[in-house]
Amino acid sequence: MNFQTQRTGRHARESIVFALLRAATYAILLCGTLIVGTIAFKGAPVLFKPSFPFINTTFLTSAPETLHVFEYDGRKMELGDREYRAFRGKLAADAAANPHSEIRIPHSEQSYVYSAGGIFPCIVGTLFLVTGSMVLALFFGVSSAIYLNEYARQNAVTRLIRLAILNLAGVPSIVFGLFGFGLFVIFLGWNVSLMAGWFTLAFMVLPVVITASEEALKAVPRGYREASLALGATRWQTIRKSVLPYALPGILTSSILGIARVAGETAPIMFTAAYVVRDQLPWQVAKLGDFLFQGVMALPYHIYVVSTKIPQNEYTERVQYGSTLVFLILVALIAAASILLRNRLRKKHQW
Repeated sequence: MNFQTQRTGRHARESIVFALLRAATYAILLCGTLIVGTIAFKGAPVLFKPSFPFINTTFLTSAPETLHVFEYDGRKMELGDREYRAFRGKLAADAAANPHSEIRIPHSEQSYVYSAGGIFPCIVGTLFLVTGSMVLALFFGVSSAIYLNEYARQNAVTRLIRLAILNLAGVPSIVFGLFGFGLFVIFLGWNVSLMAGWFTLAFMVLPVVITASEEALKAVPRGYREASLALGATRWQTIRKSVLPYALPGILTSSILGIARVAGETAPIMFTAAYVVRDQLPWQVAKLGDFLFQGVMALPYHIYVVSTKIPQNEYTERVQYGSTLVFLILVALIAAASILLRNRLRKKHQW
């Protein structure tokens, strides 16, 4: 018997739709590959070098500086601000020691801000902002999800709360930045600081964390709760021992999504936490209070400033692509750590 299905007009339309969806998917993947490939191609010469240790440690361990480009003794020289000051000091000392000798002076000098040095303070500030905001977002988000799923009555009020949470997920980040600026920076008097940035970023990613955490809690079988309660455990003991361990992989999935959004935001930290230039690193303070209430440099804001707020040239382009490549690697490493932890918890708590 021949069970071959005859092709109809509907099958032909389905094939066309399937082909269009596949083409759109490949087009999106191609665009993403081209973007990341361009960043890697142009940023790799800044981050890596051909000789040992094969990594540009100066770029990763020093602060941004002004680049001075000039001609001296028939050579084109490119020096960062500190090296340039030392170079000019040496010329002045030589001139003072040998007043009758001919001292060559630099000429055709040009300077380019943020085009020398490195991005170490930006890396540190980004790590502090991401870590602190995700700790707050997970604490408040998981707590809210536990209340909504395990304690709250399922009525019109809770449905309204869930709708409000979903609406907050679509609010632009600039609105959260203005909210944080008005509440934390001005009203509470925290000024531009880590605390203001942490809470602003945490509130911005909170809807995603709450929604994903609640779905993870719902996925845990009801029988686990009933068995625990039947053995005499309290509701909180049941949640802590029989529900949360099995929901943690799903909760960590929300943290991965949150990290990707928090790390890449510029508008919120521009109003609440980030400085263009800061001489001190976060831990170079006298007391803990100074640590919490100080601003930091951050990679997204640094990339924004270098790309839009200063004249563009070949020197600033190197910093742009090098900083962006480091930023992508940093976010990928943080997300990979969360994925590894999630997979480990999945293997440990299987059901």
